[in-house]
Amino acid sequence: MASQTKPVLHGYFRSSCSWRVRIAFALKGIEYDQVAVNLIKDGGQQYKKINPMQQVPSVEIDGITLSQSLAVIQYIDETRPGPLLLPADPKKRAQVRMISDLIASGIQPLQNLHVIQKIGAEKAQWAQHFIERGFQALEPILKQTAGKYCVGDEISMADICLVPQVYNAERFKVDVEQYPTIKRLNQTLLEIEAFKVTNPSCQPDTPADLRS
Repeated sequence: MASQTKPVLHGYFRSSCSWRVRIAFALKGIEYDQVAVNLIKDGGQQYKKINPMQQVPSVEIDGITLSQSLAVIQYIDETRPGPLLLPADPKKRAQVRMISDLIASGIQPLQNLHVIQKIGAEKAQWAQHFIERGFQALEPILKQTAGKYCVGDEISMADICLVPQVYNAERFKVDVEQYPTIKRLNQTLLEIEAFKVTNPSCQPDTPADLRS
């Protein structure tokens, strides 16, 4: 089913949802092309033809265009070889989906660009509040499910969601020290090459002053 044509990722260097897809591609060893979408600069009007929601990421793959990062991740997991991003065991797979959805639906959208732009001067406090609220729920869940990684000892979609969210938390000055399990998992994952090479600090559209 896999096409010989490289997938094309339409994303933004600092978008946590785009980062999720970059990590998944890296873990699977999939080569892909990137097209930068700067929703802040140009409003994304041209991009609307690709994704009517004007959100990143979108991925052109196998003759279709997919948006929503978890849908993209699950599609490439089901159609490409490499390490499984969702475990074969039904209970672990459900736990991975639960953690991924908690982050992708319960935390990240509340500090998404389109939301905080409407908040105005209070945007930092708004983002902190909802990240901390989410982390207060996520920490005890991870204490139960985690081994070396979020669910047991294999990297999964849950880990792919966790690292970009911790990056956002630190960006909005959330004290991650309050969440020792989240902090430990994040530190472990950041040592893995797939997470390093996909970091927002080293993408084609990363501004020079933010590169490292």
